[in-house]
Amino acid sequence: MASPPSQKPILLQGHERSITQIKYNREGDLLFTVAKDPIVNVWYSVNGERLGTYNGHTGAVWCVDADWDTRHVLTGSADNSCRLWDCETGKQLALVKTSSAVRTCGFDFGGNIIMFSTDKQMGYQCFVSFFDLRDPSQIENNEPYMKIPCSDSKITSAVWGPLGEFIIAGHESGELNQFSAKSGEQLSNIKEHTKQINDIQTSRDMTMFITASKDNTAKLFDCTTLEHLKTFRTERPVNSAALSPIFDHVVLGGGQEAMDVTTTSTRIGKFEARFFHLAFEEEFGRVKGHFGPINSVAFHPDGKSYSSGGEDGYVRIHYFDPQYFEFEFEA
Repeated sequence: MASPPSQKPILLQGHERSITQIKYNREGDLLFTVAKDPIVNVWYSVNGERLGTYNGHTGAVWCVDADWDTRHVLTGSADNSCRLWDCETGKQLALVKTSSAVRTCGFDFGGNIIMFSTDKQMGYQCFVSFFDLRDPSQIENNEPYMKIPCSDSKITSAVWGPLGEFIIAGHESGELNQFSAKSGEQLSNIKEHTKQINDIQTSRDMTMFITASKDNTAKLFDCTTLEHLKTFRTERPVNSAALSPIFDHVVLGGGQEAMDVTTTSTRIGKFEARFFHLAFEEEFGRVKGHFGPINSVAFHPDGKSYSSGGEDGYVRIHYFDPQYFEFEFEA
């Protein structure tokens, strides 16, 4: 897995604090990055050139998403707001104020409906809110067409399911559930993880999704039935996991808790991105580079590269060398 000198990773330096999420748009030509600073960056993924920033947040930005045709960008922040931006101009199109920090956000398949979840803090409980962007009055009046309370355990990660019929939410307790985007009812609920779910990412065709958890595992599930399919085990908390769009490969990023990092040397910190085979659940490669835990990983939609964002504030774009593709076809 080691890259030849000609394929050194591209290092993106645009944040002052640790990275919270990185996200490619559907075509993969752009990479959006957010961190525990108020800056939202967008980069050309091919060469790491910064295209621009979306300025307006006043606190840490926890989540980012781009819609299907990359017209709009959605961000959620600890400044108690969720904001909609024009991707091309960087102009803020909408601002939704909330009672607590916005932890997760996302566009549905058509880009017309947004959902976001808020934290359980300062006496406020966790909610998932749904806004239809085709009805401007919802944003103007700060009145979502649906708001689902989650009183038991706060949502720590959420994604849209196939065709935008439901969302899949992961909780602090390790539970997973589906909420209908039409009625708000809970469609199903399972608990395969013993600790908090840090990240959920779907496969390219939206049939499966992978979870990353503090219980040192990442798990693969069926999107519709929530059937547990595979488990990838490590000896450290997993902060993020992504599925390759072209191979049966999984990349995991993690490391120990940020507050424990100073107490161990980087050599034993286990800050590598780790590659597992999807079917065999076996690890086959590691990529070093970050000086702290990896907080977010993402495969490029063409499967020829991947990116990782770390506690060190850097985003690294790694292009796979030709042996990676030969290895897969031989295997």
